[in-house]
Amino acid sequence: MLPADLRNSLETLELLQSGHDFQATPLAGGVSSDIWLLETEQRRFCVKRALPKLKVAQDWFAPLDRNRYEHHWYQLAHQIVPGSVPQVLATDDAALLFAMEYLDPEQHPLWKTELLAGRIKPTFAARVGERLGKIHSATAHRSDLADAFATGSNFEQLRLEPYLRATALRHSEFTTILQSLADKTTHQKLALVHGDVSPKNILEGPQGPVFLDAECAWYGDPAFDLAFCLNHLLLKTIVQPDRLSVLQESFMMLQQAYLEQVDWESPAELEARTAALLPGLLLARVDGKSPVEYLQTEAHRELVRSVAFPLLRKAPRNLADISNAWRNVWA
Repeated sequence: MLPADLRNSLETLELLQSGHDFQATPLAGGVSSDIWLLETEQRRFCVKRALPKLKVAQDWFAPLDRNRYEHHWYQLAHQIVPGSVPQVLATDDAALLFAMEYLDPEQHPLWKTELLAGRIKPTFAARVGERLGKIHSATAHRSDLADAFATGSNFEQLRLEPYLRATALRHSEFTTILQSLADKTTHQKLALVHGDVSPKNILEGPQGPVFLDAECAWYGDPAFDLAFCLNHLLLKTIVQPDRLSVLQESFMMLQQAYLEQVDWESPAELEARTAALLPGLLLARVDGKSPVEYLQTEAHRELVRSVAFPLLRKAPRNLADISNAWRNVWA
């Protein structure tokens, strides 16, 4: 049943009408927010409200104002690349919620679902890289956005601490390296970062990728977004070993399409930061606060460590070095 306070907010926003029938269905998939599908005689839409404690095994709390930054990110991304995000219908910052259009999964399958089912399209990965690069390019070196998204503390709590810093506590050999990666990321202020560019947050829409869940939005280092996404194309190989070749092709096509959009700094410099971050994020997805749920055996986790450890000891020069190191494990 839809909570009464949520219903009241939606009536105030005139998305629901008092006394009129509607259907409310909670949607699964996220760990940081309550998401509902609302269906009335006039429309279908989603409403999203942030939770103070994330739904993971370890204690992980996050600031509620991230809900406001998420819908601001959506609105900006829509202006830059129309159709790259759901349309925002209404917002209630006091109630820490917003409503957005509902995208039917029949026409907008989740990229993660497609990858895990072996339906892997390198050309789609390239479009993800292209759209992400365009959003970064259009927001780079903008002091107005740097002020509007000065959310470094949110990003620390949602990304740097649970991923890199928590992992540093598990591996004393790499504590200095992982803490340094987090610190360096903190101090880069170059473009508007989504913060959770993952296949679980990207739909394969008829007109191209649609990005979801921008709760971590922050004006900072765009290399984090690229590394975060590429990380998942590596990890999917563990549960899709027979798809190694096409996943590696997707990895290369995504990063190439992205780097072609980089006009705010040297593409080589951005690639070097991405390559430095990626081994830390690989390790974080087995030993941080948010391990990927489909790597369920210790053998899986050890495989990830066997790649990440050497790359942390000797930083890769570029993303091809990481792709080659990953391929060599399977060879």
